[in-house]
Amino acid sequence: MLRRVARSRAGQRAAGVVLAEYLRLVWLTNKLRVEPDNIYDLADQLNPFIFAMWHGQHFMTPFFKPPHLKAKVLISRHRDGEINAIAAERLNIGAVRGSGDHDRNFTRKGGVAGFRGLLDALEQKYCVALTADVPKVARVAGPGIIALARHSGRPIVPIAVATSRRKELKNWDRSAINLPFGQIAMVAGFPIWVARDTDEAAAEDVRQELEDALNTVTARAYDIVDGGAQASRG
Repeated sequence: MLRRVARSRAGQRAAGVVLAEYLRLVWLTNKLRVEPDNIYDLADQLNPFIFAMWHGQHFMTPFFKPPHLKAKVLISRHRDGEINAIAAERLNIGAVRGSGDHDRNFTRKGGVAGFRGLLDALEQKYCVALTADVPKVARVAGPGIIALARHSGRPIVPIAVATSRRKELKNWDRSAINLPFGQIAMVAGFPIWVARDTDEAAAEDVRQELEDALNTVTARAYDIVDGGAQASRG
C-alpha cells in the first residue's frame, strides 16, 4: 500500500511539498556565511551560467540562486525524480527532465532530451544547475557538463553548500542530509569558460580543472561550518 501511495501523483506531490518545506526550514534556521562576499554581484555579471555541484551535496543548492534570477535544474525521469521536480518547483526552480551522460553517450536515460533542454534554458536566460559527477561514481566530473558549456558559450560556476549540523550517509555519493539550527556556508569558485573550438585533449584538461575546483569549494564550505575558517556574512 505504501508503495502504491508513493507512486501515485498525490503521494509524490505530498512528498515533494514536505521535502521543499523541510529544506526551507533548514535554510531559515541556519546562520548564513558566504564566500566570496560579492557572490550575488558575480551572479548578475555572469547570468546566465551553469551551476555545478557534487551529487549528495546538492540538497541546499536551490537557495544559492538570487531571487531575481531564473533557474532550472536537471532532474532524472525516474519516478523518484518527480518528487524532486515538485520540490524544486515549490522552491521557484524549474525542472529539465533527463539524465547526464556517462561517457559521452547522450542517448542513455533521456540524455539527449536533457542536454537539449539545458541548452534551451540557457538560451532563454535561465541559469541551469546539475551535478557534475559521472553517474554512480562520486567526485569524478563527467564530460557532459563540459560539452554543455562548450555548446552554450556560458561559464560553469563550481559551488558548494554545507551545514554544520548534518547526517552523512555511507552511500556511493556520501550524501549529506542537512539539519536545522546551525551554520550554513555557500561557496563559489571562479567561473570556468570552455571555448567552442576546444578539442578532446583540452576538454579533458577543463574537466579535470572543474573536478579540482569542486573539491576545493566543497572542502572550503565544510572548513567554514566546522570551525576551521571564517568567512563573510551573507
